[in-house]
Amino acid sequence: MIKSENKYRVFALRNFRNIPQIQEHLSEEEQHIIEVVGNVLPFKVNNYVIDELIKWDDVPNDPIYQLTFPQREMLSDAHFEKMEKALAADLNKADLSKVANEIRLELNPHPAGQESNVPEIDGEKLTGVQHKYRETALFFPSNGQTCHAYCTFCFRWPQFVGMDELKFAMRETELLVKYLQRNPQITDVLFTGGDPMVMSAKNLASYIEPLISGDVPNLKTIRIGTKSLGYWPYKFITDRDADDMLQLFEKVAEKGIHLAFMAHFNHPNELRTPAVKEAVRRIRATGAQIRTQSPIMKHINDTPQDWSDMWREQVDMGMIPYYMFVARDTGAQDYFAVELERAWKIYREAYKKVSGVCRTVRGPSMSADPGKVHVNGVTEVNGEKVFVLSFIQGRHPDWVGKPFFAKYDPKAIWLDDLKPAFGKEEFFYQDEFEKIQLN
Repeated sequence: MIKSENKYRVFALRNFRNIPQIQEHLSEEEQHIIEVVGNVLPFKVNNYVIDELIKWDDVPNDPIYQLTFPQREMLSDAHFEKMEKALAADLNKADLSKVANEIRLELNPHPAGQESNVPEIDGEKLTGVQHKYRETALFFPSNGQTCHAYCTFCFRWPQFVGMDELKFAMRETELLVKYLQRNPQITDVLFTGGDPMVMSAKNLASYIEPLISGDVPNLKTIRIGTKSLGYWPYKFITDRDADDMLQLFEKVAEKGIHLAFMAHFNHPNELRTPAVKEAVRRIRATGAQIRTQSPIMKHINDTPQDWSDMWREQVDMGMIPYYMFVARDTGAQDYFAVELERAWKIYREAYKKVSGVCRTVRGPSMSADPGKVHVNGVTEVNGEKVFVLSFIQGRHPDWVGKPFFAKYDPKAIWLDDLKPAFGKEEFFYQDEFEKIQLN
């Protein structure tokens, strides 16, 4: 039964101690840790996550608690102590932010060369657009640069910490439409953030309608990257403009443009409330298709059972499993990272447990600077143990699907940890990639 009391309430660093479950289940030291880490990495949670998702009797091991509440090990000892001392010194807001920003800049705030993906048109940088892959442009609407709650692993955490120089955002769609018209190879626009689904239906329509009514015949798919189904499904059920939002989705379909809802679910528990089941049903009824994705992370979902359960339950609800990602090389990566070999083994074991309709999922995949690199497995070739890799997407389309090999390294957690196999000095794409970077 869907709860009738679903008034949206948000808790951040300033008021998290007011959460009744915090007072009941966490010690003063544990609350202090949240305060220290939360002054560096963004922290926000809402009443749906607190009341309907987290199993407080299992805290701190509960996966949704780990997903949303800062943990001590998310910062190095040096960074934790630096922020702890700054808080103890009772610095003013500006000086405290300065200390936090010094730490943040050491956490690789823009992984995978995101700043190099920003295109130009008529000499003007499109600061709210990224164009990394030929067919797909990412759009960061300025009204969507926050979330219903923040994931502790999020690779876009710089969007939420007040460092404007690290933020992607754009208000107007006029330049986006012009860019799409001049780049007819682009077929897909991905609305991302933050989370576009924090916007009202009216605000989202102000971005969507110019795209679907403009002269952009090459636009075939609008994607919306969102965590809203996991963090606030009432957005599509009982929020004041829930019906208006669904009507906007229907309008996209009526224009002959495919609407792909790219839903982030990180654990099976997010799929089991009455609210999320009803929200999924209502979205699918508009003609939109829901695809699901998540990184694989320690403390949250690093078992084959987690993944096979997720894929099976998602398919049962009419969703399409899409990606298993590797935790990006930013922020609290050291806390969440799963070794590439272990990630592949978890994927393979989960894949073996499900039927063919669940096997639409691809992974483990690293969204690295050259492109999305797929870990196909570990094997032995001519007596040498190697990783077998390929590109799902690449900065150059010709790289896609070509197998290549890296020396086996049981500790590797990211592409940068890997070296070419068989005595080669470089991976096949590196020379061309360096030329792309220079242009």
